[in-house]
Amino acid sequence: MDLELKGITENYRERMQRLALFDPLFRLENKREKDEKNQPIDYFGYGLLTLLFFFENMLIRNKKTSTQDLAQYLFALNRGEYSLSLEGFEKVARTIVETFRPPSGKRNEKTFYNWETREYESVHYSILKADRADINSNTQYYKLDEQGLELVFATKEYFTEFQLSINQLVLRKQLEKGEFIGALRQIDEMHIDVESLRNRMTIVKHEIQRNIISDETYERYKQMVEDINARLIRENEEFSELHTFVKETKNRLAYDMNSEKERKAYELILQIDRELGEVHHIHTMLLKESIDLKTTALHAAGEALYFVGIDSFNFKQEITAPLVSKPLPLVASKRLIEPFLKIEQSETWSPLVIFSEQRIETHDGIERTNDFDELSDEALQELENAQVQKLFGDIMTLLLKIMEGKDVITLNEVIERTRVEDPNWLNRRLFYQFWYVMHQRSPIIHEKTEESNGSLFEEVLELIKHKYSSIEIEELPEITIVTERFSIQNMELRLMVGEEDGL
Repeated sequence: MDLELKGITENYRERMQRLALFDPLFRLENKREKDEKNQPIDYFGYGLLTLLFFFENMLIRNKKTSTQDLAQYLFALNRGEYSLSLEGFEKVARTIVETFRPPSGKRNEKTFYNWETREYESVHYSILKADRADINSNTQYYKLDEQGLELVFATKEYFTEFQLSINQLVLRKQLEKGEFIGALRQIDEMHIDVESLRNRMTIVKHEIQRNIISDETYERYKQMVEDINARLIRENEEFSELHTFVKETKNRLAYDMNSEKERKAYELILQIDRELGEVHHIHTMLLKESIDLKTTALHAAGEALYFVGIDSFNFKQEITAPLVSKPLPLVASKRLIEPFLKIEQSETWSPLVIFSEQRIETHDGIERTNDFDELSDEALQELENAQVQKLFGDIMTLLLKIMEGKDVITLNEVIERTRVEDPNWLNRRLFYQFWYVMHQRSPIIHEKTEESNGSLFEEVLELIKHKYSSIEIEELPEITIVTERFSIQNMELRLMVGEEDGL
């Protein structure tokens, strides 16, 4: 195991400060006070209710919230749960307020050993703060401080639900500021979020197959799946925007690498592009799974629910017995058997039909035309793909000849050899499109080429399938000027062998 894992102790102080916010609640939990019936008082629960009470008053912009108001709220909420009078709840309220805001006026403090700096440090935090005071009635009003709001928000479930969206926003800000190392760590956290979402979807899928036994349960799971699907669509759009932003940043840095710092930044942005693409790929698979879950699993569960209802329906008991044994009114009898009757249908013909548009046909019923047949868009695309496929195969044949049995070669080496072998290729746009498309779809394996116009590389894979399993393309920093018309970024092509890299 690598004991020098980076990032474990990073921001240790900030993390400890957030954990310290919960200390007042645990100090309240350790109190041993009891009510008049010798029942322990739930100070921990009352502490959380106090936070929510002050938070709700801030939402409704009530700036006069005192200890007495808190005591009255807890007394009204109690409803006999604890045997305490209003004076008893005033004491409870004062204890809670003094725990969140010490009477000395000093902020709460926690001392700990910082494993990042290797020193003992202290953090200070304030849950409640004094707001304003009424001198005439000698009443002090309170409201939540910033750390108090953080503590309330930390108990809210939507933080987990939207964690990936939050990480996407943070990643964009880091990329805008040029904090590439922090961006890589953010992508690692996004990877964990996506894996967590995958596990949650698996659980939901199993619950749908196991737990749908009523219409109410079906509607609840249907709404849950639709929410997950809508959130994944939003996140997928944000991933696409992030890819565009990373690509623009990469292109900008590629043309300005005069110093070691700029070259290092370019290497980091290449790594960011690669790792972000991996997370986006997993997320896209989840989006497809959510669509399948929405269209297939829910539909199957609905049908199962329908057939369960049919199997449990007893026609003789539910319909025949009430109809025969009870003297039902005629209207009630009609309503009872109405669902089992055929829908009324009537065939009509309108004379206005003769004025509608007519089809002119020959005696044999075949419509004639003097125009030439036109190829459809699909047929034209198929024809174009076949031509490009053939040319891509010719380029790969030349490439294998240049490689002379090697598994790795750079584009610069290919260009230099092509000047000798067949220089006409260097003046054709298709030669450069071949490399760009290969780079975009790398790694190119048989399964991938069967999807989304992957037939372009059918002849390419036919040439290597007996010896290699896939093709990988990776960018290199320098840009090569090939002719006056064409320039291209250098790349490295690798022919991969083995099951783990390919088929």
